[in-house]
Amino acid sequence: MLDVYFYEAFEEEAEALRRLLPASFTAGYTDLTIQEAGHATPPARVISVRTQSILPLAWAPELQAIISRSTGYDHLTAYAAATQAPVALGYLPLYCHRAVAEQAMLLWMSLLRRLPVQMRQFHDFHRDGITGFECEGRTLAVVGVGHIGREVCRIGAALGMHVVAVDRAPTHADVNYVSIEEALPQADVLVCAMDLNASNHGYFSAAQWKQVKRGAVFVNVSRGELSPSAELVAALDAGQLSAVGMDVYNHESKLAVALRTKQPSDDAEVQATLELARRDDVICTPHNAFNSFEAVERKSDHSVQQIVALRDTGKFLWNAPVG
Repeated sequence: MLDVYFYEAFEEEAEALRRLLPASFTAGYTDLTIQEAGHATPPARVISVRTQSILPLAWAPELQAIISRSTGYDHLTAYAAATQAPVALGYLPLYCHRAVAEQAMLLWMSLLRRLPVQMRQFHDFHRDGITGFECEGRTLAVVGVGHIGREVCRIGAALGMHVVAVDRAPTHADVNYVSIEEALPQADVLVCAMDLNASNHGYFSAAQWKQVKRGAVFVNVSRGELSPSAELVAALDAGQLSAVGMDVYNHESKLAVALRTKQPSDDAEVQATLELARRDDVICTPHNAFNSFEAVERKSDHSVQQIVALRDTGKFLWNAPVG
């Protein structure tokens, strides 16, 4: 059996992991999720995933540890609760906050300037209907001010935006915290950077969209379960939102497999996401906000640090806060 097996390791990430992992470790790599790889039993006592793999409950007795190469850990929390097994669970909280925050900015600026329509109309060099908005002076509301949300606030302020933030634990003295009830009616741009937990599934629901400033731009770079796709379609159709930028998706595991295999899905949320992706007022990216060269290097380095620490001490450096 291998020492460690990496699922969901795309080309650049796998290359960095191979380069940084000590030669004393035996390792396997695939860009597939666990369910796509079709492994009946774990190929290693330590497995590493991202967020699209469905962790088999039956594997728990055979695993020493799972390390998720992600800042989110909701899938590890769910696995721990379902198995009650003594599997060490690690994650990577510090590698990608700048990369994800810059992707959020990329999405909201592209939507404010109607970039998808601009690109389509280039072919006729037609400029009617593509007048956009500048960032300066507009209100940016950031919901969730962890490492990523804090960086989004900094970027918004540097662009001359009026920045407000929503968080249940206001910890930064230089951040203007408000309630969600205060944030929604004033936000020109609303960025979701919340962590996902058992209490906030579907947080951005029809009830919230009724309170939002009409014509706001919404961007989600944290977890798709926080903003169901069907309700985003309805909010766009009703004019409550003017545009949506998504890097994460509700029922993302099913969506990713359906898109990679080109097989139709009967899942209503997958279908709603595909409807969003066909619109000119929506930009969808493939859960790629973390994916800068700098962040991939940090991610791979932190993953290796976790694996070496587990071998040498029996514990991860960064344990997922479960239980």
